[in-house]
Amino acid sequence: MALRIGELKPPAGARRRRKRVGRGLGSGKGTYAGRGIKGQKARSGKGPRPGFEGGQTPLGKRLPFQRGVRAYGSSHTGGRPRPGFVEVKLASLARFEPGTEVTPETLRQAGVVHRRGRIKVLGPGRLPHPLTVKAHAFSASARAAIEAAGGRAEVIA
Repeated sequence: MALRIGELKPPAGARRRRKRVGRGLGSGKGTYAGRGIKGQKARSGKGPRPGFEGGQTPLGKRLPFQRGVRAYGSSHTGGRPRPGFVEVKLASLARFEPGTEVTPETLRQAGVVHRRGRIKVLGPGRLPHPLTVKAHAFSASARAAIEAAGGRAEVIA
């Protein structure tokens, strides 16, 4: 029997009823409705702004300023590559036949890369067979893995 979109429903126990607060003592959330007794957070309205610490100097102001542009490829940016690079993992090159010359065009045709930009091959991982890989940049681990498999890593301008 075909499943109809109008007959879809979540599995039993997946949805829980909303807790209705402030509806009498028997409800379990009467009197103060989970807000405690008095104070700014007990009142109606939004409450203090995000980051407000009750008048204490907030954490964002206590820390030293971070000025200037963060360097690319460094540890404090998460080692991200320079803008414009399209990252290709070493494992995704294993789909090519042994001895194939892998270029940015062949990567696009194979569906490994979908957007424009310079190609950077990233490790870690290993390659099961030798390939000649032509890309704009290589990580040190990717270059080592390609050469360990008997292939060549060539940088294109």
